[in-house]
Formats: sequence, structure tokens, C-alpha cells
Amino acid sequence: MRTKENILALFEANKGVYFSGEAIADKLAVSRTAVWKAVNSLRNEGYEIDAVPNKGYSLSVSTDIISEQGIRKYLSSVCDSIELHVLPTATSTNELLREKANAGCPEGYVIVANEQTNGRGRFGRSFFSPADTGIYMSLLLRPMDFSPAQAVKITTMAAVAACEAVEAVCGKPAWIKWVNDIYLDGRKISGILTEASFGMENNRIDYVILGIGMNVYTPKDGFAKEIEQVAGAVFEQKKNDGKNSLAAGFLNCFMNYYTARDASDYAEKYRARSLAVGREVTVLSPSGNKKAFAVDVDNECHLIVRYEDGRTERLSSGEISISLI
Repeated sequence: MRTKENILALFEANKGVYFSGEAIADKLAVSRTAVWKAVNSLRNEGYEIDAVPNKGYSLSVSTDIISEQGIRKYLSSVCDSIELHVLPTATSTNELLREKANAGCPEGYVIVANEQTNGRGRFGRSFFSPADTGIYMSLLLRPMDFSPAQAVKITTMAAVAACEAVEAVCGKPAWIKWVNDIYLDGRKISGILTEASFGMENNRIDYVILGIGMNVYTPKDGFAKEIEQVAGAVFEQKKNDGKNSLAAGFLNCFMNYYTARDASDYAEKYRARSLAVGREVTVLSPSGNKKAFAVDVDNECHLIVRYEDGRTERLSSGEISISLI
């Protein structure tokens, strides 16, 4: 690691603690000039680093900038295989990761961006991804012997993991709008986009790219007009390490489910957090929209709906709309 990255790792692990330039230089075996340059570079990137005579440098506890060093300090052992890459900006983390996947990168490669200039949601929609207020993350998976029908499990695991991570940092219940949208206080705070590549000969998954975007804070200028009526954020005000702890929490929770591969555990948690079950919904499809009643979510996280004509159906993919008023 370079001097700047080493210093950031030291500061992130010891927020609010002062280190003299001499102590840092000795610890990292670099010159005090190199320390000074690295600290100034971090300040230029937005890090709040205090400098006090006879005490040294300290990273402010109010700092909330997403970084590899900031995320790693919260990761548990289940994420030991994670190869983490944090970028200040990206066109689309899913697109960048697809290039890595096609080049043969192993499972566990993760790209996180502070901003996306061409973020994508489901069905080709754009995903609002402004700088400094959200988490935009893609994780490469290479599940063995997964069929196309089983791919939905990854999305539903991710939905439960996102809820648990959000609940851990803000203390409020998060809910799932089938199949992949996360809601808090009646507003959408996160969306999940899972994309897969299949082998032509065996019809098995070669790799899966799990993408998730989270609105951590409300942007200074507000949300885009087309989503301002439904979008919300995890935190109302700036929180110490909010983004890093939330990103790590998601990875920890998701990898726990993914490595266990026990459908019954996360399926019950998915069902308990469903916004749809027990409500009137509209099933959206290219052939036309249909009103229905959401009866239940099964152990495969299919949504069981009953249409107005009495016919029932298990939905494994698609989209629904719900009135939350």
C-alpha cells in the first residue's frame, strides 16, 4: 500500500486519536515530509483531519467518506475472500464488474463507488447515483451448479441482508417491496440489480453480478424529480462512518446467507419483512397490468398472488406496484 492508504488505514482504525507526524513516519518507515504530503492529499479528498501542535494529526469522528480502509475495519471473517476496490466515481459498478468477470476475476471481487454517472436499475431504467450521499456496490459471485431458476435466491438473500444492515445502523425496521426494493419509513432507500451470465451448453450460471444502491443521505439538492415522491434515505443527518459501516454490514449479512445456502432461514426473514403480503397489489407485465391480492411468500421467495378471477399464481420474477397510503 502507498503511504496515503497506510495513513488512512491508521486514522480509520483510530478516529479521534492524535498521532504525531514523527510517530506516523516511524510506524510506516517513511519521511515526515511524506506524511505531511499524504495528510494534505487526504484533506483535499474531503477527509476532516485536525492538526494540533504537540499532539499531531487526528481524523475527525464526524468523517463519513466511503473507503476501502473504512469498510474493511467492519468486515467479519465471512468476508475474508472479499477483494475490495473503492472508486471515487464510476459509470456503472455492474458494468465495470462485468468486464472483470469476463476477464476471469474470482468470486468475491467487489467494486464500490462514491458516485455513478450511468447507474442502472431493473428493466433498463437509470439509477440515481449522486456523489457523497449513497453506496453503489457490485459483488461478483460464481455459484456452483446454480440454474437460472435458482438465480432469484441471490436477489432475495441480498434483500434480507440489506434490511438487516440498515436496521443495525439506524435502529428502525426495513421492509421489502417484492422482489428487490428496500423501504424505510414508507420510502424507497435501496434497489438491487442482479445480472447473470449462463453457459450455453449446460444452462448453468457462469457468474452473477449482484448490484445494490443505497440512499444513505438525502442529496443537498434533493432527489431527482421522477423519484422525489418515493425516495428516502437511511439517515436524516450525517453519521460517523455511516456509509462504511452500512456497506460492511451488507457484505457481512449477505455472505453469511450465501455461504450457508440455507433457503429456509432467509426465506422466513424475507416473508416477515414483506410489504406486499396481505395487501392489494398490481402485477405489472408487458401483456398488461392485473390487480391481485398478495397471499404469501413461499420458501423460494416467490410471491403468491390471487387475481380477481380467483386464479392464483407464484411469481418468480417481475414487478408489482403497491399503494402504501
